[in-house]
Amino acid sequence: MKRTNKILILLGVLVVFCIATFAVIRHEERKEKIKNSDQVILEIPVDSVQSLSWEKDKETLSFHKRDGKWVYDGDEAFPVDQEKIRELLEVFEQFGVSFIIEEVEDYGQYGLDKPVCTIKLSTGDKSYEIKVGTFSTIDQLRYVSIGDGNAYLVKNDPMDLYDAALSDVIDNDDPPKYDKVTRIQFKGEESFSIVHEEGNAYAYGEDDVYYAQVNGENLPVDANRVNSYLSHIGNLNLTNYLTYKVTDEELKKYGLDNPELTVTVDYTAKDEAGKETSDTFVLSISRDPEEKKKAAEKAEKEETDETKDNDNPEEEEEITAYARVGESPIVYQISADAYKNLMAASYDDMRHLEMFPASFEDITKIDISLEGFGYVFTSEKKDDKRTYYYQDEELDLADFRKALEKLKAERFTDEQPSKKEEIGLTFYLDHENYKEINIKLYRYDGTYCLAVINSKPTALVKRADAIDLVEAVYAIILG
Repeated sequence: MKRTNKILILLGVLVVFCIATFAVIRHEERKEKIKNSDQVILEIPVDSVQSLSWEKDKETLSFHKRDGKWVYDGDEAFPVDQEKIRELLEVFEQFGVSFIIEEVEDYGQYGLDKPVCTIKLSTGDKSYEIKVGTFSTIDQLRYVSIGDGNAYLVKNDPMDLYDAALSDVIDNDDPPKYDKVTRIQFKGEESFSIVHEEGNAYAYGEDDVYYAQVNGENLPVDANRVNSYLSHIGNLNLTNYLTYKVTDEELKKYGLDNPELTVTVDYTAKDEAGKETSDTFVLSISRDPEEKKKAAEKAEKEETDETKDNDNPEEEEEITAYARVGESPIVYQISADAYKNLMAASYDDMRHLEMFPASFEDITKIDISLEGFGYVFTSEKKDDKRTYYYQDEELDLADFRKALEKLKAERFTDEQPSKKEEIGLTFYLDHENYKEINIKLYRYDGTYCLAVINSKPTALVKRADAIDLVEAVYAIILG
């Protein structure tokens, strides 16, 4: 009896083993049906598609084509980026695979029973459903199915594009790409224009291709500072939209019914055919009105607060700011840095910082007044080289030139001088626009000197830099 029981137990084990072996063999047979392929499983012309939707993370976005334009099903007022939809559809124009898994019985092992994303599109004649699963463990290719009983490992992962939210398919306003800016108009706390004109009558050098029109007066500006401002416009990140169908009430809420600043840029650019075209870009900017009001109240309080501890640095101020392009229905929130950069839009923000903005090589003579005495540096030019003299002695003006070029505005001002003159210099120039530039530096406080240029109070400069200039002059005249 015991012998019979042992035989039955052994037979049972053998049956289990055989069943397991058969299951493994069947599994291996199914695995063997994975094969390499360069097959194109979908060929759907972009222009033939009439509707598109995708479901991801329990959120569905759907679009349909009307009169040749894509429209968002959820709100037909939503401005759809037509190129973005086209880009999404181009994935399936030639949708190729790397491997085919035939006669799939368990889609779950490929993540296709609960797909990461389900994409549906239809043409006039046919509908398609593409399910996107997980990645393969070895080569990290994406599993997909198209409803034909197979699973595929694909060359191009659809989720590179379909991992998109509604904000990714809005037709945002684009900052301009300009070849040449012809005019910039600022309307805000200061209203003035900047005009592009090469060789203009206000330029100190050939790079000064702009000049400003301020209160009926034409004034020089620094082309580098103008171009820097234009780069802030060109690099503006207009993606964080707050509304795409702004109302008058919302414009007031964002402070854009009466913007703090409006910048109008007239420019030329070349189209795809290389033809030059003219266009205008208008940008309105405002800080959140309530936040701006509180900031102004705080600043006013601090001005009158004699107990304020100026030695303790304050926390960086939070700034909430908005922008709108022209009459666009879209309003964007922009960063604090972008707001600060764009609001630096006064004439002072565009003018030369250098107290002597001309080329040193254009100087023919320098008259200097220092501590009640006068000194004269003369020059001779032979060929392209100019040599400077003091009392017939040839000069090395390297240190003087360095000190002069360091003399830059820390803050522009129209405050009249009230203290002692430190040094006065008159530069005579071989220049078409400027025959002489007069600079006088007056003592202001322990940190700054006041620079008066051609009899106009102009800027505060570092006192240390003014002293360097004085010492450079003394080094020359004292030998």
